[in-house]
Amino acid sequence: MKQLYDSWDPCYKSVFGALRRNQTCTFTIRLSADIKPDSNPMLILYRVGMKERFIPMHSVTQEDGVTAYTATCSAKHAGVHYYYFAYICGGRWYYIKQSDGHKGVLDHGDLFQLTVYDDSFETPAFLKGGVMYQIFPDRFCKSGVQHENVPGDRVLREDWGGTPYYRPDANGHVWNNDYFGGDLQGIIEKLPYLQSLGVTCIYLNPIFEAHENHRYNTANYRQVDPLLGTNADFARLCAEAKEYGISIILDGVFSHTGADSIYFNKFHRYDTVGAYNDPSSPYYKWYSFYQFPDGYESWWGITTLPNVNENHPAYTEYICGKDGVLEYWMELGAAGFRLDVADELPDAFLERLNRCVKSYDSERIVIGEVWEDASNKEAYGVKRRYLLGSQLDSVMNYPFRSAIMQYLGGASPYDFRRAIMTILENYPKPVTDVLMNFVSTHDIERAITVLGGESSAGKDKDWMAERRLHPEQYAKGKQKLQCAMVLQFFLPGVPCIYYGDEAGLDGYADPFNRRCFPWGHEDQELIGFTRQLSAIRHSSDVFTDGKLRFVVLAEDFMIFARLQEAQKKAVLIALNRADHDVTIPLDAEEITSQFTGLQPLSGTSLGDQIMLPAYGFAAFSAELL
Repeated sequence: MKQLYDSWDPCYKSVFGALRRNQTCTFTIRLSADIKPDSNPMLILYRVGMKERFIPMHSVTQEDGVTAYTATCSAKHAGVHYYYFAYICGGRWYYIKQSDGHKGVLDHGDLFQLTVYDDSFETPAFLKGGVMYQIFPDRFCKSGVQHENVPGDRVLREDWGGTPYYRPDANGHVWNNDYFGGDLQGIIEKLPYLQSLGVTCIYLNPIFEAHENHRYNTANYRQVDPLLGTNADFARLCAEAKEYGISIILDGVFSHTGADSIYFNKFHRYDTVGAYNDPSSPYYKWYSFYQFPDGYESWWGITTLPNVNENHPAYTEYICGKDGVLEYWMELGAAGFRLDVADELPDAFLERLNRCVKSYDSERIVIGEVWEDASNKEAYGVKRRYLLGSQLDSVMNYPFRSAIMQYLGGASPYDFRRAIMTILENYPKPVTDVLMNFVSTHDIERAITVLGGESSAGKDKDWMAERRLHPEQYAKGKQKLQCAMVLQFFLPGVPCIYYGDEAGLDGYADPFNRRCFPWGHEDQELIGFTRQLSAIRHSSDVFTDGKLRFVVLAEDFMIFARLQEAQKKAVLIALNRADHDVTIPLDAEEITSQFTGLQPLSGTSLGDQIMLPAYGFAAFSAELL
């Protein structure tokens, strides 16, 4: 018997995944012909807080012992909806719900999710099909330029590549006050290198003035940190990057500031009257004091990071208003913002921020840091509206990263497919085209270390500090990292390389994942591999907005395709995750029934088969049948 229902199959759901508001979609279930419902089955659709809609289904075909029932409908309101099917037979109710991520089963399982987004929602074109590169500014490249007004309480390191300070002081506080001196001029000098990697967009970790090396404790939203350079240097970076076809995205930290800032001024560094100094301060109402001055809300209880009330009119206007912080940096050339801890930013603030950015230029982008499935995330008891069209264009794609790392750790290829397809099904298509796909970031261990090194579970930072990959671990980690990068580059979304990953930089958790770029000691083979992936990605616009289709799933290898159905073209990617060679038949029915005219973009075709070395891959252009 055929499936009762399959949300991935257009024969059952005419539009894959999320729908635009008022977009019609046809739902089809298939029941055995010997099942005679007392009345026509129903599609039941609802969203939280609203009444269920009961939509009658109609019998349309009867063949091969199966009766198909369909219903065509649309949703008027943006939001996360849920649906299932029901029918009565012999006086008893039967329900068709979700199992295995997409299949319909009788009488048990979950509800199917249907994301409905604004009908006018589009995401910026400049990022689609591109390659991102994340830079932790202090550790990427030091120009050697002498900068003015650098605070004297910073430890300026001269040992580029040394182990970052990590031990707490006598009071248990880690000050993060050692700086290696990477700066904006250093980034400018490396633009030719980044262009050679195929990079089209740089995401910068915070550059605003701050008094810890990570700069997530903002001291002045309108000033580049003096050790990085000046505001004019940032404008010059944006202008020169544009000549290389590269855009610049800034990190926006708007849920908290630094206690050591012009706004709070706890340590009296500034001559401003901060909120900590006097309740009459113009910044006092930005913060929440329960006992002035030392009792105040802070981010995760870290007193050097006082929380702000993002919805206080004065703060919102300062960030999002006319000539506010956002407009100021966009005027200097910023292509958009990545929002730190987006789940801690209220809906009203996110919507105001989005209006500010989009009214300045609809091609500027807003990306949120969200670690879970952002379509159905709940934060602080609220169902979030990130991806419905009025808040975020995209998110950091942690679900893809988890799926990739688990797959390379031995997880089932079917579990991998389910994880990827679930995100593609739940997210609006405009979002999936600009998803920020990474395998390492400043917040997690570097992928090469996870894939090749010892587990750090239960280990302290003393254990992590000087533990680097030995040659055998590095070789293993490098091979698996290359596999991870193939998936990162060719799944839907935009690959984001964390600086140094392409050069073989390793490291456990913060701050050891933030070591200096190894200039002069790069893994040139890995850099060449990165360039190869970028060249393939830039060779076809199927990677701009093409759909994903899994073609072959086997224990050791998989083949998936990115395709554009209207243009009848595709690129097939074959990946071997095993530690031995595999031979893949190219005349397999799964391939020949869907594609023709395979032409190798990488790898060596051996007639009707291709041999993939351990952890190797191949790419083919093809035509759709």
